[in-house]
Amino acid sequence: MYFQWYPGHMTKAKRMMQENMKLIDLVIELVDARMPLSSRNPDIDELSKNKARLILLNKSDLADSRRNEEWVSYFENKGFSCVMVNSKKGGGIKSIQNVIREACKEKIERDRKRGILNRPVRAMVVGIPNVGKSTFINSIAGKAAAKTGNKPGVTKGKQWIRINKNVELLDTPGILWPKFEDQSVGLKLAFIGSIKDEILNIEELGTEFIKFAVNAYPGVLSDKYEIEETGDAFECLREIAESRHCLVRGNELDTLKAATLLLDDFRSGRLGRMTLEEPVRECDS
Repeated sequence: MYFQWYPGHMTKAKRMMQENMKLIDLVIELVDARMPLSSRNPDIDELSKNKARLILLNKSDLADSRRNEEWVSYFENKGFSCVMVNSKKGGGIKSIQNVIREACKEKIERDRKRGILNRPVRAMVVGIPNVGKSTFINSIAGKAAAKTGNKPGVTKGKQWIRINKNVELLDTPGILWPKFEDQSVGLKLAFIGSIKDEILNIEELGTEFIKFAVNAYPGVLSDKYEIEETGDAFECLREIAESRHCLVRGNELDTLKAATLLLDDFRSGRLGRMTLEEPVRECDS
């Protein structure tokens, strides 16, 4: 499988972020806790040079809890502020405002020395498609301030949201980058739904996910679908189709439906907490 998805609106969104960066004190980058490195857009580092940074490990309730702690340490060792959150259920959200002020304490102190008091911290919320930016903003704002959806591309333009007198957030569309140098990154982005399913071969994606799950979390698929985990990923997919009565006319097994079901079960956490990658020393070089 070859992964690439960079529609024209992403170029426009990147330009908009670039133009607004001068108004910003802090960049809040949401990453998916199940794959914190692969869900980071390398362009964002370039765009937000010289700005205070906060990384939120979103959907941390779907990720392996042991790995979450390791990733927080990884990013803190890199000099980032880092917090685990679950925007959908509000986990970790209450602590964010204090973290924002802590991350911007130098800027707040500079303002104070100039006699500028009570100017709100302005933060840009960034991340890849479907990472949960709008859900996070609504959670911290306590109201439906930003459009949300469980598919990429819901936020189309920028919008400012005032959280309180101390913090204003700029919501931005999710952007990927023009070329995935490492196709395994593209594969993981496809697993979590950050690349449009409509442009993917879902059966192939399902078999690739089975290979990962059998290797990294043995027993999970056999427990969930009552199948035998073998070295033949497509045979496992056929067994899932049989177990879940995914059939087409003529009682043929519907492996496309089974793959869709499998990916949906992973994305929603019905397979349990799973992390697709772990911090390794090579990443620190």
